[in-house]
Amino acid sequence: MLIPALDLISGQVVRLKQGDFDQKTVFALDPVQKVKEYAAQGAALIHLVDLDGAKDPKERQLGLIAELVASSPCPIQTGGGIRSYEDVEELLSLGVKRVVVGSAAIKNPELGLKLLTEFGPEAITLALDVKLVDNVPMVATHGWLKLSEQSVYDLIAQFSSAGLKHVLITDIAKDGMMQGPNVALYAQLTARYPELDIIASGGISSLEDLKALRAIHMKSAVLGKSLLTGAFTLEQALALWPND
Repeated sequence: MLIPALDLISGQVVRLKQGDFDQKTVFALDPVQKVKEYAAQGAALIHLVDLDGAKDPKERQLGLIAELVASSPCPIQTGGGIRSYEDVEELLSLGVKRVVVGSAAIKNPELGLKLLTEFGPEAITLALDVKLVDNVPMVATHGWLKLSEQSVYDLIAQFSSAGLKHVLITDIAKDGMMQGPNVALYAQLTARYPELDIIASGGISSLEDLKALRAIHMKSAVLGKSLLTGAFTLEQALALWPND
């Protein structure tokens, strides 16, 4: 599945380079109209990142998220600063299909297991932001500022018992850089975890990148800056990689 993404700050569509708020590009787009456009072009799921909520959960753009969910013809996946059970519960009550949980589950595995068990694996996407250390994908937290002592393998093993299904993997070095995804990393992960929906995120900049991911049997990929800058259209992408 190809998943168009919108990053949101104060109701505006933006993109950051490697998660840096000081390297921000603002796009003159209405997020509600953009969501409708992606749905009309064939999107089966849309990924929203609430960057205000990521900075401060008290600033979560709940009104905008509710408006986007209500106006979207297709389901919404959203994340950004999810800290608690109540945060997940609130977003699901707005009609969000899947909530993306990262640092909170990594720091508090009991919370992650509880979310998967109580809301079900289809309602939770585990987000793992990685940095390769001696070719091992280590997980970063706190908006990529801190490197944990856990690898992707450790965390997937930890949550598999609760039925983990969707795992969003972002290579920090690639995100927002438009230099191509880390195909070798994703090939390793898809071969190791064929039962999981590993979602590639970061660096996809061309249709050739999509062909390379499709060739390694990637199940899903997030498309952000590539669509916003017109590198290719969603229709072109879906012609190569139809939604399953």
